Amino acid sequence: MREVAFSPVVVIPVYDHEHAIGAVVQGVLASGLPCLLVDDGSHDGCAQALRALAAQHPGQVALHRLEINQGKGGAMLAGFAQAAQRGYSHVLQIDADGQHTTGDIPVFVALAQAHPDAVICGIPAYDASVPRARLYGRYATHIWVWINTLSLQIRDSMCGFRVYPLAPVNRLAAEETIGRRMDFDTEVLVRLFWRGVQVISQPTRVTYPSDGVSHFDVWRDNVRISCMHTRLFFGMLPRAPRLLWRRLAGRPA
Repeated sequence: MREVAFSPVVVIPVYDHEHAIGAVVQGVLASGLPCLLVDDGSHDGCAQALRALAAQHPGQVALHRLEINQGKGGAMLAGFAQAAQRGYSHVLQIDADGQHTTGDIPVFVALAQAHPDAVICGIPAYDASVPRARLYGRYATHIWVWINTLSLQIRDSMCGFRVYPLAPVNRLAAEETIGRRMDFDTEVLVRLFWRGVQVISQPTRVTYPSDGVSHFDVWRDNVRISCMHTRLFFGMLPRAPRLLWRRLAGRPA
């Protein structure tokens, strides 16, 4: 099989973040990488801003529009498919609200190039802007992820700043159903881990968010996340012997 050259693209799922997305795109372009904006059914103001960004940076910024809002996971799955069609080998995912430090992109890309078969996943270093409830609530997910992988290798499964190798993530998307909203980031990481994909953690500074817009629905998304953990737990049980053998054998994920 012909080896695919390392060729990363930044994919940004966008839903009504017209006030922050311009600065995020500028930070991405400063890293020297091409950018694919996935417009997840945004309203007119944001949709127009995204079209303007793509027009201002031809050859550097591409735009893919979803007419109906799919959720973050749905937008990322569409972005993965688009990236594969355009010949890229890796996708760097970053949020559209400005919470992630675009200056860390070269660090993530260098790690991905050194470990092309691994997911490079951010570990947030929060400043004072993070809501305490959100910060402490993350630990429940951390514990469930450690249970569902029988491992401590995934140190943070909720950070949306990460680099994926496209081939295994697109195989996973074709073969299994993955949550399409706020449950996506955790579920895709656990399921990739189950398939033997290594997860490498990289600290990165995170603020909350620069435009003051969050699409996290406290009730619906917490229910989705709880259901996801339940699905993953029952998916872990038949995989437990293999996961334990992997640990005992000292193999990386």
